[in-house]
Amino acid sequence: MRTIKMLTLLAAVILAGAAHGARADEVRYLDAKQVQDAFSRGVPLIEVPGYKIHASRRTAAGQAEVHLIDTDIIHVLEGSAVIVTGGKVVGGKTTAPQEIRGDSIEGGDVRELKPGDVMVIPDGVPHWFQKVDGPLLYYVVKVPTGDGGQR
Repeated sequence: MRTIKMLTLLAAVILAGAAHGARADEVRYLDAKQVQDAFSRGVPLIEVPGYKIHASRRTAAGQAEVHLIDTDIIHVLEGSAVIVTGGKVVGGKTTAPQEIRGDSIEGGDVRELKPGDVMVIPDGVPHWFQKVDGPLLYYVVKVPTGDGGQR
């Protein structure tokens, strides 16, 4: 039941949002086929000033990441993964403005993500999908904090 409520909430956010490239105050409807297509490709659904909503798809482990201005809110729909949060990024390099990527994380907290789970990763916190049993399908809502990860 919680999963249905969370999906309903996420759907409401999507329906009230704007499509990629649109104005933030424009209402945009994305039907189930558009959402399914986005998940099949693992692409953003909405990216506007103030927030982003991604239909994420992973089939393997990824790089360690640090978003210096975006808090990630993750909701897992399908598949499972081992995620490491915190610790220190190994081999970290700036790959885009306010974005760091690296090979792995040293230290940190290890958790398993499974369908229905929600995780909030504040800006500035390293995170790494260390292992993926997938495909892993999950929504990521990215909310900029504007503080550059400085606390």
